Amino acid sequence: MPLRWVIWALMEAAFYQSESDQPHPGRARAIIKAHPEVRQLMVRNPWTALIAVSIVAMQTAIAFEMGQLGFGYWWLSLVIAFCVGAFANHANYVIIHDATHNLIFRNPGWNKMVALIADLPNLTPGAMGFRVYHLKHHSHQGAYDWDADLANHWEARLVGNKWYRKAIWLMLFPFFQVTRPPRLKAIKMWDRWFSLNLGCAIAYDVAIIYFCGWAGFLYLVFAFLFSIGLHPVGARWIQEHYTYDFDQETFSYYGPINRLALNMGYHNEHHDLPSVPWNNLPKLRAMAPEFYGNLKYHSSWSRLLLQFIFDKRYSLYSRVERVKENDEPRPASQMASDRTRTLDLSARPIRF
Repeated sequence: MPLRWVIWALMEAAFYQSESDQPHPGRARAIIKAHPEVRQLMVRNPWTALIAVSIVAMQTAIAFEMGQLGFGYWWLSLVIAFCVGAFANHANYVIIHDATHNLIFRNPGWNKMVALIADLPNLTPGAMGFRVYHLKHHSHQGAYDWDADLANHWEARLVGNKWYRKAIWLMLFPFFQVTRPPRLKAIKMWDRWFSLNLGCAIAYDVAIIYFCGWAGFLYLVFAFLFSIGLHPVGARWIQEHYTYDFDQETFSYYGPINRLALNMGYHNEHHDLPSVPWNNLPKLRAMAPEFYGNLKYHSSWSRLLLQFIFDKRYSLYSRVERVKENDEPRPASQMASDRTRTLDLSARPIRF
């Protein structure tokens, strides 16, 4: 039996275990040494704040119009949310992401304020929590006790690799995601900024219901669920670090939706140099082609979405777990045999 089939079978019970370091810090040092000019890309982009405000205004206006039409047009809200709202909210997720890395303004407080504004159409207070655990994701990629991007063990076992369970998981992804931070170490979620995030979300929700009615609120609920769930832009969560070929653990997406997703698909580039804002990520790839030309990548989020759902080789365990970064060893019942492999960055480029 080929080794890959053995690994795929083991992936139904555990993450792929690795004791190697994550690839990004080493590649970042090599890129800067070979191309010191990439430092010119490490700037802030204050125009991103204007995009955030414009998207909030657009989503609020659409919610108002849906409120005027009433619940009888719920189906139209669903269609507009899928075709417009999901892309709008997802773009604001990217802006929250850039604000988390302080890539909009120099002052961290101003970045947090932009994130609070961008978070309003999501109806829930997620920006400040994301700021905390996303930075841990960068510093401890793949470490179960530190990285909320890894599914809970109970979550992965519950979903398995059944197509309908994976589809439901994507549909309800926001609800599963909030169950992960409590397991993390050295995480303090509640502070004055989180309280402000909560207060802004409640105030916006109340205003939407008052001025747009429940029909307008329903539109924003649809847009929120599609923006990070069962939708082509929701495949971004799969694209970034899910794989059944463990020679590589981070993947980029180079496709047309990047224009609407503010280049969020350039994920290897972002992990390598997180100080580069969204608008400069394609320039980074162009400046250092020898570092990215040989990496595997995805060219279609829509195809990846269907592949993840229907390909049994994919499960929530289709991730690399970096075991040596956990302070305590994982219980034997939660670990498969030690399956360590050195990352190979010399393979020819492959489009998924």
